[in-house]
Parts: sequence; structure tokens; C-alpha cells
Amino acid sequence: MDYAEAQRNPTKHPVGLSVVIVLHVLLGWALVSGLARKVVEVVKAPIETKIIEEIKPPPPPPPENLPPPPKNLPPPPSFVPPPEVNVNPPPNMAPTITTTTVAPPPAAPVVIAPPSAAPAPPAPPRVARPAQIDFANCDKPDYPAAARRAEATGITRIRFTIDETGHVTKAEITGASGSSREHRQLDKVAVDALSACRFKPGADENGKPVGAFSNVEYVWKLD
Repeated sequence: MDYAEAQRNPTKHPVGLSVVIVLHVLLGWALVSGLARKVVEVVKAPIETKIIEEIKPPPPPPPENLPPPPKNLPPPPSFVPPPEVNVNPPPNMAPTITTTTVAPPPAAPVVIAPPSAAPAPPAPPRVARPAQIDFANCDKPDYPAAARRAEATGITRIRFTIDETGHVTKAEITGASGSSREHRQLDKVAVDALSACRFKPGADENGKPVGAFSNVEYVWKLD
């Protein structure tokens, strides 16, 4: 008998049929005895889960020989202004200025007048008679005691400038009586004393009083 014919007639396989019957019997017993319920409860039991933390590697060691942190640093600014943005204004159109050049009028000729001659100073009046000292009304100079002790003698020559009223306006020594200190005392005393004297003013050709000079010589001698 071949395989196809055996499939069409299953009663000819008693072993397979017996196995099928045994399996049905075991399944029915399991249902009755509750074995199937225990299997379902086991399947429905809670499943425990565990979280496995990741193991982190240890931090690296701090670097050695680092510079110390700076001290006394200023605090950071509380407000940082935004950068200034320069916006160029639009170019202004310059107004057009029209200029007209006008030729200046011809300059008038400049006539330079010749410089006028400066007026000549008036000629000094011609003195016909010089000024004269009036010894009659004049005090005699006192002999200085130091010059007398030193026995200083000599002639003091003085030039006096006299105005038209007969007063002395200037006196200058034209010749000293000597070179010592005592002689300088004699000259000074002569100038002071004779300057207080009255003078006759000079006179012109018409006899009118005019200013003039008077040269006086005073002789110093011991009595």
C-alpha cells in the first residue's frame, strides 16, 4: 500500500489514532483539575524590572603647576553699552552760487606832494653881555674843616646856566680843585654856595635880559 492510499484510509493506522485520543484525554483532565488556570496565573504574574545605572569613569586629576588666580580684579561692568553705530547723513546738495566779477573802477592817480621842509629852529638870541655873578650879595663858601686840616687848596671852576631872571638853572664843574677826597669836598661846597647867589642875566644887542652862561672860578686858599 502506498502513502496516498494510506491517507485516504486513516483506520488502517491504529498508533496515530491512539496518540490523538490520549492527548484529548490529557487536555480534558487539565481543564478539570485547574492546571491550565495555574499556568495562566504564572503568565499573568508581575514582571520585576531593574534599572542598571551607568558606571561613570572617575574625573581626571587636576593639572599641576597652574598659575595662581589673579587677585583684586575689578568687577565686571554691570552694563555694557552697545557699540555706537555712525550713520552718515545723506549728502546735502550745496546751493549753487553764481558770482559775477565786476572790474573795479580805475584808481585815481596818487599825487605825492614833496615833503615840506621842517621849519628851522629859531636862532638863539645873540648875547651881547654874558651873565655875571653878584659877589656883593653872595655868601662866601665855608672852608671844610677836613680840607683845612689837610691843607687842601686849589681852584674850582664852575659853569652856571642863568635864565633871563638871573636864577641858576644848572651848574657843572668844568675844573676840579684837586684829586683827593678833601678837594672833592671843596668842589661840592663851592657849587652849593655859589648856586644860591644872585646873577645878573645876560643881555642882547638891544639890552633886553636873556638867558646866558657864567663861568666862575673860586680860589681856595688858607688864610
